[in-house]
Amino acid sequence: MKTVDRLDVYMGSRKVGTMAPYKKYMTVFEYSQEWLESGFSISPFSLPLTPEVKISKPDPFDGLFGIFADSLPDGWGRLLVDRMLRQSGEKPEEIDSLTRLSIVGASGMGALEYRPAQMETAVYANSDLDYLSEECRKLLTSKGSSDLDALFSLGGSSGGARPKVLIRLYGREWIVKFPSSEDPDDIGKQEFDYNVCAMDCGIDVPDFKLFPSKKGPGYFGVERFDRARNTSGKEKIHMASASALLEISHRVPSLDYTSLMSLTWQLTKKSTELLKMYRLMCFNVFAHNRDDHSNNFSFLCRDGEWTLAPAYDLTYSNSIGGEHATTVAGEGKSPSVEHLLIVAKKAGIKESQASEIVIEIQEKVREHLGKYLRR
Repeated sequence: MKTVDRLDVYMGSRKVGTMAPYKKYMTVFEYSQEWLESGFSISPFSLPLTPEVKISKPDPFDGLFGIFADSLPDGWGRLLVDRMLRQSGEKPEEIDSLTRLSIVGASGMGALEYRPAQMETAVYANSDLDYLSEECRKLLTSKGSSDLDALFSLGGSSGGARPKVLIRLYGREWIVKFPSSEDPDDIGKQEFDYNVCAMDCGIDVPDFKLFPSKKGPGYFGVERFDRARNTSGKEKIHMASASALLEISHRVPSLDYTSLMSLTWQLTKKSTELLKMYRLMCFNVFAHNRDDHSNNFSFLCRDGEWTLAPAYDLTYSNSIGGEHATTVAGEGKSPSVEHLLIVAKKAGIKESQASEIVIEIQEKVREHLGKYLRR
């Protein structure tokens, strides 16, 4: 594996800028002249569209700007990359962040691509989900997978803790999740039911399916919202997590929904997007989706115009200490309707409108998800 001392960042055929190491623990980034003339800020708060060289901080992203750290695989994807590195005779702990981005190349989530790219992989057409699920299970045990190349090709750029593959079916691109060792057997059906409920609550979710399985109730799959539907299926949409935009780690609870509402308004300047975030907060509270960390909220950007991304990773969950990873007006353990209304007031949402949303979502969550909440 060749150590990288310079990376060019692209969005399709357009060069966004160049990144390089700086003082061992940081990096620098400079927009290209082309992008300065016709592009947009890829991360408005930390990388404004100005010509000077920007210097990152050492933390919390190992010397990267958050928007580039977003491109790195996390959880399951990181496990796959590290296994592939060891199989190639490399020591994962010695691979720096820029080199890891070069491994990502053009395969990352969102629209950013990195050149030169390393470790290009073949495209696997195997769509036998039961087979892939079993290979993932083996990898999580001491047995190890006999088809690591396929798993890396299909899931090496993904984030999140649960095993998953990124596949193309029915002419569209999907993320299909498999159970982890700690998940209940019906986790796929559970996430499907949560998304049905969220949709009924007026929350924007991507198209989703429960893919059939011969071993259980099925695998939850969601259409990728960072890919546009077109004849080629190749158009990528720029995406940024709240973690990247705010330059905060999702591993340490440090975010409040009040800040998320503020971020949504500052980026989009649209009350419709603000209400989307408010509905999502209410849903997470009533549906006990407490793993609501800063990587589980994202925004999309098309030609410089930002919108809230569809909601994802919706299921019954807990964060550290059983609390919400993102607090509600300062409350993480037992957020109440009062806390939800405080967030609405600070965001400038009328109390009558906020109350209607709270009541609506609370009732629909009870109707759809009661069996999960009573477990």
